[in-house]
Amino acid sequence: MTASSPLPRADLVLPCLDEAEALPWVLGRVPAGWRAIVVDNGSTDGSDRIARSLGATVVYEPRRGFGSACHAGLLAAEAEYVCFCDCDASLDPALLAPFVRLLARGGADLVLGRRRARGRGAWPAHARAGNLALARMLRRRTGLALHDLGPLRAARRAELLGLGLTDRRSGYPLEMVVRAADEGWRVAEHDVPYLPRSGKSKVTGTWRGTWQAVRDMRGVLAAPPRPGTAPARDREQFGDRERFGDRERFGDRERFADQDRLDEGDRIDGPEPIDGREPIDGRDRIDGRERRPDEPDEPGEPGEPGEPGERESREASRVRGEVRGR
Repeated sequence: MTASSPLPRADLVLPCLDEAEALPWVLGRVPAGWRAIVVDNGSTDGSDRIARSLGATVVYEPRRGFGSACHAGLLAAEAEYVCFCDCDASLDPALLAPFVRLLARGGADLVLGRRRARGRGAWPAHARAGNLALARMLRRRTGLALHDLGPLRAARRAELLGLGLTDRRSGYPLEMVVRAADEGWRVAEHDVPYLPRSGKSKVTGTWRGTWQAVRDMRGVLAAPPRPGTAPARDREQFGDRERFGDRERFGDRERFADQDRLDEGDRIDGPEPIDGREPIDGRDRIDGRERRPDEPDEPGEPGEPGEPGERESREASRVRGEVRGR
């Protein structure tokens, strides 16, 4: 998919609590062809009426909480791709278009916006400090080198529902990232301008609100992984390879020692042997040991030619034959 390709359809979830002033600008920035889902979380300023008059789908969520509103919007979504954005005019929904393009071409499973403050007062010092602390805790928990846990994000609807998110307060955005990391999702982060919001923040507008949010998120980080998933911190990323403790996974394969375990049975997969060697992760396994590419070739066995292609050890052939025969 290129920049000139049609933009995939997406549903945009906008959690809303008394955002009548910001709604016209926010809804005017929604990409063409997308559906805006404004989730009213108990507004008293007529936000729901304004949103409806501007063509948005309005969903009511009586249970207070950022996570409650976000999840209600996710449940109401129908498009393949779902995006999230604050409804206070601090973030531009139009910036989500490249996020969805990245998802559509398979470049990531979850795309997050890294906020870059624009304008005085856009990001108070206490809010930045709390965000930085959480990013560090997230890195320790998951290994993801993220800088921000902002609300601007995009993913596939079905996969998001499959994460089984349960937090309904300020920990919802963090839980999404933690669960995604534990599931092995590829998480991308892109810079986005962060503007002074319209009105006062319900979460980070005060030190107390920031502390409550941090407390909610600490609880998310302390929760154990779901059964059947490995903590992302125990998994090392090597391109499309993932290492889980003493085993490795390549896509749908799990490698145990020299073998790739697939659904249809155990076998060695990959490039054909060259000069008696089987390439394994940049190493050559010869006669039960490993040789790196920069190590010079050994001479042939006594009585055997030493030219490339004739140095293959009979023992190495026997070992590979036994493994393939399993």
